[in-house]
Amino acid sequence: MPVGERVVRLKEWIMILELHRQGLSVSAIAERTGHDRKTVRKYIREGLAAPQYKPRNPRPTVIEPYEAYLRERVTAWPELTGERLLREIRSQGYTGGRTAVNDFLRTVRPPPAPVFEVRFETPPGEQAQVDFAEFKVCFGNQGPVHRVWLFAMVLGHSRYLWGQFVLHQDLPTVLRCHMEAFAHFGGVPREILYDRMKTAVLGEADSGEGIVYNAKLLACGAHYGFLPRACQAYRAKTKGKVERPYRYIRADFFMARSFEDIDDMNRQLRHWLDTVANVRCHGTTGRIVIEHFHEERPQLQPLPAGRFDAVLRIERRVSHEGCVSVGGNYYSVPDGTRKRILDVETTPDTIRIFEDGALIATHARLEGRRERSILAGHRLLQRIMQRENPDGIELPPGHAVAQRPLAVYDFIGRQIGGQR
Repeated sequence: MPVGERVVRLKEWIMILELHRQGLSVSAIAERTGHDRKTVRKYIREGLAAPQYKPRNPRPTVIEPYEAYLRERVTAWPELTGERLLREIRSQGYTGGRTAVNDFLRTVRPPPAPVFEVRFETPPGEQAQVDFAEFKVCFGNQGPVHRVWLFAMVLGHSRYLWGQFVLHQDLPTVLRCHMEAFAHFGGVPREILYDRMKTAVLGEADSGEGIVYNAKLLACGAHYGFLPRACQAYRAKTKGKVERPYRYIRADFFMARSFEDIDDMNRQLRHWLDTVANVRCHGTTGRIVIEHFHEERPQLQPLPAGRFDAVLRIERRVSHEGCVSVGGNYYSVPDGTRKRILDVETTPDTIRIFEDGALIATHARLEGRRERSILAGHRLLQRIMQRENPDGIELPPGHAVAQRPLAVYDFIGRQIGGQR
């Protein structure tokens, strides 16, 4: 290549332009740099321009085959976590890392607004936090929408999480969930922090000297050895260790998942807690939750010898079907019951019905809604109808019927007339 056409390196190019700026002639610049005068004139004329490169053809990335799926999922469920989506595409064959997934997700959904909070850490075994969260679910992806609640208790030190979906927020349910959580932990924290949920906190004393707690909750605390404490009014973020898991559970577990019934919800929740939530590295503590919990467990208070048997006493009217309603479910009374208003004692596990102080029925507590518990020996009239008309319509327990065989009326007439 002739000297005049020789490629000028960037450093020499800059030198030519700098000497030209200083006022040197083309001949002087050519003599000093060793380049031909035509080359010097060319680079002075063109000036210093950025090099031009041809665009490269984009190379396929490991996340590309899954981008359509991820985009569809985030469009339908914007709050799904990156960890949840990573597990889903790994089950489809994805072999890359979470960084590629998170980088792609940032391009298809806006980043969350920053939230700045003060974090308070508690010693091991010192505190747990409790709350309810409402969820709406359509069982079997068809039929009506049901409203259920998630009761969650999280240990403040290790962030170990226990939860259960329930159909009621009443006091027996709250107490039962406490007992099941303690049994699962294998111990009891010294303090439990509550939002001002009605089943735990009744309000503030008229004197303004403190919080009034539900007497049964205080009795439960005395039995297990924990003290209830209400978070400050309008400051639910003081319970952040249990508030944040609700958002996590909703996004990583609940969304885009189907359930047959509430029992199926709890089976899937237990599996998710055991295989995902409690085995992850917690973002705040930087520890594996289950490993951290094993260190905290010895600091929990030991369980008492027996369960807490809280008794709640209420009055209930007997329906025309011979049942009393407790917590949205129906419990039978004997056919010979005379009084229309009966005393009912409820515990977390049992319903006991009294007439004039005498125990007339004991039922296992039902957890659903509009369910019926009919004890053996009740519903004499129904048994007679089924005996007299065995080919007729089978009666659901506790349901009245409009059509009756003539034998029934004959039986009733003989009873009224004192015949045998």
